[in-house]
Amino acid sequence: MKNTAFRITAAALLVFILLFNIGTVLRHKGMLSYHENRKLEPMPEASVSSFMDGSCSRQLGRYMTDHFACRSLWIAASADIQANLTESIVNGVYVSSKRLLNADFPETFPTDKAASSVNRFTSEHNGAVYFVAVPTSSGVYSDELPPYMTVNYEREQINAVYDSLDNRIRTVDACNILKMLNDHYIYYRNDSKWTSYGAYCVYRTVIQKLGFQPVTLDKYTINHISDDFYGNLYNRTRYTKAKADLIDIYEYPEGARVMNCTKTMSDGKVVQSGQYDIKKLNTGYKYDVYAGERAPVTNITTDVNNDKKLLVIGDSYVDCFIPFLVQHYTDITVVYPEELEKPVDEYIDTNDYEQTLFLFGIDSIGRENFFENINN
Repeated sequence: MKNTAFRITAAALLVFILLFNIGTVLRHKGMLSYHENRKLEPMPEASVSSFMDGSCSRQLGRYMTDHFACRSLWIAASADIQANLTESIVNGVYVSSKRLLNADFPETFPTDKAASSVNRFTSEHNGAVYFVAVPTSSGVYSDELPPYMTVNYEREQINAVYDSLDNRIRTVDACNILKMLNDHYIYYRNDSKWTSYGAYCVYRTVIQKLGFQPVTLDKYTINHISDDFYGNLYNRTRYTKAKADLIDIYEYPEGARVMNCTKTMSDGKVVQSGQYDIKKLNTGYKYDVYAGERAPVTNITTDVNNDKKLLVIGDSYVDCFIPFLVQHYTDITVVYPEELEKPVDEYIDTNDYEQTLFLFGIDSIGRENFFENINN
C-alpha cells in the first residue's frame, strides 16, 4: 500500500514538473514584466567565448528565472510564506499589513559626487540655486522598521549632503516637514515615494523660499483617478496585504493653466505632450501618469503673466511636485539627469533661468555618476 502511494506521489510530481517545464518553454516570452515594472532578461546569444567564460550559462539562468511559468504567483506565494515564517523581510522590503518599507540599505552612501556636481553648477551659473533632498518612506516611517536597523540612516545622509553644499545654495529640510506629518497620507503604502499630498506639504515651504505665497489646499479640487496603485515595493515582493494606493491629481480651477508642454527626446527631437498621461493608468506603474514618457527635458508654459522662468533638475519625486509650481511661473523646464546622454547645456541654456531647483529622492543622490551630465 505504501509503495503504491509513493509511486502515485512520484508520478504526480513528475507530471507536475513536466507540465511546468512545458509551460515555461511554450509561454509567451515578453521583454517587460507588467507586474514587476522592469525589463526581463533576454535569451542569451550563444558564442564560443560566452560558453568558455561562463557568461552564457549565467545569462541563461537569469533568463529562465525571469520567464518560468506562473512567475508572479510564485513570487507572491513566496513573499507570503516569508512574511509569516521570518522577520517580515522579503527581498529587502519590510512587509506589514499597514505598509511596505525598503529595508535594504547600502553599506556605503557616496554623497560627495552629487554635492560636488551641484556646487560646480552653482559656481558656473548666474541664478539662485535651491536644493531639496527628499527621504523615502523608510526615512519618514523609520520607527516602524525593526529596532536593529539604522533608523536615522536617511536623515544622516541628507544632512551629509547639505553640509557638503556651497553656502550659496538654499536648502529645505523636507525630512523634518514630512516626519511631523507622518500620520497623514503623505507616502504610498506600496511605493517608496511621496503622494501628491506629501509633495504639496513640502511645496508650501519650497515656494516661499522661491519668493511666492503657496496656494492654500482648499483652492484645489482633488481627483482620485486610481484606487488600485501598487508601486515599486510591491513589485519587489508581490505582497498583497497592504491596502492599494490612490493616485490623485490636484486641480486649481481658478488658477493658472498649462498652455503648452513639450518633451525633448534623447535624439534632440521635440514632441508635444500633455501635462498628464492618463494612459499610464493602464500600465504596470501608474505613478508615471504624472510625467508620461521619460525624456531628458520637459518644458511647460503657462498663462501666468509674470515672465518668470524656473529650471527644475530632479528625479521621479519631481513628477507630482510640478503641478503645484505651474501656479507661479510662466515657464518651467524640467531636466531628468538619468535620461541625459550629453551635458544639459547641449539641450538648453541654463543661464536663461533666474532660479534653479534641485529636487531629488535621497536614493537617487547616492547613485554613482547620476549627476555627471548636469555640467559640461
